[in-house]
Amino acid sequence: MAILVTPQTRVLVQGITGSFGAKHAQLSLDYGSHIVAGVTPGKGGQFFEHGSHKVPIFDTVEEAAHQTGATVSAVFVPPPFAADAILESADAGLALVVAITEGIPINDMIRVKAKIQGGKTRLIGPNCPGLVTPGEGKDSHGGCRIGIAPGYIHKKGNVGVVSRSGTLTYEAVWQLTSRGYGQSTCVGIGGDPVNGTSHLDVLQMFNEDPETEAIIMIGEIGGSAEEEAAEWAGAHCKKPIAGFIAGTTAPPGRRMGHAGAIVSGGKGTAEGKIAAMKAAGIAVAETPSVMAETLLRLWGKL
Repeated sequence: MAILVTPQTRVLVQGITGSFGAKHAQLSLDYGSHIVAGVTPGKGGQFFEHGSHKVPIFDTVEEAAHQTGATVSAVFVPPPFAADAILESADAGLALVVAITEGIPINDMIRVKAKIQGGKTRLIGPNCPGLVTPGEGKDSHGGCRIGIAPGYIHKKGNVGVVSRSGTLTYEAVWQLTSRGYGQSTCVGIGGDPVNGTSHLDVLQMFNEDPETEAIIMIGEIGGSAEEEAAEWAGAHCKKPIAGFIAGTTAPPGRRMGHAGAIVSGGKGTAEGKIAAMKAAGIAVAETPSVMAETLLRLWGKL
């Protein structure tokens, strides 16, 4: 089953005619994703062509979804316009919006979150690598890749991965794949302080997914999302979870990498997050290089 998306999911790309959006639309088409539409205002009626694919471009999300049956949008729109692009997809009633864009102003995201909270549209991101549900084909092609993750490192399987960090997501996935363990779905939730979907949201989905048998959760300093997810997991999740927290050496008050990765007022420390995870029965990897090994040992596979 996987979560959020399947190989059959119909996807539209907002910003498909920009260089970055075009590049990753091509890679997603190569992976086997069903990209059925592009959206660029003023370019409706044109086509995005790649190999044997001829993807129609529309002026609006509403028109694209109506004409093609797309239920998910990938947002590759520049930061000043990205919030409106997300809201356009929500207004069109899409089930999921995956915002890849980095650098969206925080005030814009506060406005977005206030408008979509409690609605039918789920937001992943922004400032995230997106998500991948691997397929059955060679190198897991035929799955659904939305965003910028390298598709070739994935393998269809039973481990769910959720992370704030794109590169650490890829590291965990490759460690699993190289040991012969595939993934159900990999979700990069992004590193901004205001995002649409949390660790807890994804853990709950993995817990309910019969295809997911074990979980890797990757966090970092800043905020309290990892502690909240750990507390819930300790009380409700029976599946083995391994975790890693980035930023153990970060000095307080200094942002490290992501906009949300900052220890402020003594809150959001790596030590506090690690302690909460361990208290919940989550096996915490000491370094990124042993994330998969830590899970496999807890899972009884080593």
